[in-house]
Amino acid sequence: MKKSSAKSGKEDYRTEIQNCIATLKRGGLILYPTDTVWGIGCDSTNAEAVERVFALKQRSESKSLICLVNDFKMLNEYVEDVPEVAYDILKYAAKPTTIVYDDPIRVAENLIAEDNTLAIRVTKDAFCKELTKRFRRPIVSTSANISGQPTPNSFSQISPEILKGVDYVVNLHQSKKSSQPSAIIKLSNDGKVKVIRK
Repeated sequence: MKKSSAKSGKEDYRTEIQNCIATLKRGGLILYPTDTVWGIGCDSTNAEAVERVFALKQRSESKSLICLVNDFKMLNEYVEDVPEVAYDILKYAAKPTTIVYDDPIRVAENLIAEDNTLAIRVTKDAFCKELTKRFRRPIVSTSANISGQPTPNSFSQISPEILKGVDYVVNLHQSKKSSQPSAIIKLSNDGKVKVIRK
């Protein structure tokens, strides 16, 4: 397993992104800082990698995961029909906002919820934005905890079990306190809007 090593001087985004992409391409799991909390990530199009995330978190596959995308263009590549209201919600959102869309496409089957939906966040975080842009596909993002246990507020609170279960740990922002989880809004193709988490 390839883990991060301490670096001296300036944080090296480029090296970290290269290491993450290499890990993701071979079906590995990464532990990385997101625009909300520390997340466990994998290639959203790789069913075996998604299965590893569920296993590591000891989470039922009936509980869906979130994906991060780089921009609206990537969002449209993985959702059959993005409702127009989504763009307004994301444009004016005061905090990171995840939207649950109907009819996701081109992702692993075990990532799609039983009602044929997928939760996706257009990330504004510089590291996540560059990572998803360079990887050229959505990256799974789920909180770095065993299912049912508290979400870590910082890197130091992540359990040894999670740290050992991933293939690469990003060596950035490890001393920074995490933000709150994102807001979650469900947008149905029939026009219904449901706030799941504020």
